[in-house]
Amino acid sequence: MAGPIKNVLITGSNGLIGTTLSAAFSGKFNVSGLDVTPPAAMAASGTLPTTVADGSDYDAILPAFKGIDAVVHLAANAPVETPWPDVLKNNISATHNVYEAARQSGVRRLVFASSNHAVGLFEDDEPYKSIVAGNYGDLKPGEFKRVDNTVPVRPDSDYGISKVFGEATGRYYSERFGLEVACLRIGTVNRLNSPAQSVRHLATWLSHRDLAQLVERCLTEPLKFEIFYGVSANTWRFWDIGHAAEKIGYAPQDNAEDWRDRLES
Repeated sequence: MAGPIKNVLITGSNGLIGTTLSAAFSGKFNVSGLDVTPPAAMAASGTLPTTVADGSDYDAILPAFKGIDAVVHLAANAPVETPWPDVLKNNISATHNVYEAARQSGVRRLVFASSNHAVGLFEDDEPYKSIVAGNYGDLKPGEFKRVDNTVPVRPDSDYGISKVFGEATGRYYSERFGLEVACLRIGTVNRLNSPAQSVRHLATWLSHRDLAQLVERCLTEPLKFEIFYGVSANTWRFWDIGHAAEKIGYAPQDNAEDWRDRLES
């Protein structure tokens, strides 16, 4: 049996999720970064050791994977409106490079930051359409079928397509090469660490501490290939977290409903 994961590489380490995770993992893992820009100094722990390279340049990123047990792949153009040329270069080509560099370097596990936008067109259907608009009517929380890991992919954008590509690539590398892969269909993560900007966020919010717990569980619990939804224990969530609870013991602590009275008008 392989030993515990110790050395973790975070791609896109300078972004919001990357900095949130590197801070949360301090003292738990030996964390290094890979980003297209140099890191800013972290007040508590100094500067994260970071390889500065463009993810679309395979030879440039490969040294960052030496001696790494697990990769958390976050690097991408995140806006849903990202134009196709940038999606192709930074989300698709770079993602394939990360999987291949992990394989070539003997990395054991990869956590891929997928997105709810891989299944975003479910929000055109009822009851999800009404929930994201805050029109609950006669609906009762939990008494409707939640979108789970078994549904067909329904990307809502070129960005969503790139996340479907990353999930498919993960399954290929898992089944063909034995890489352990967790794909996280992440909901709403923001710098405010609150759902107070949109009624949709009352369903889709993922708090920073729930995010950190989810990724840590993906790094420490047994898995082969899995798809999990990254969402807090929100009363009106319409994505399933039961699968993550069963497989890796994910137990989110936060609920967006606690913020309803602070929702911006």
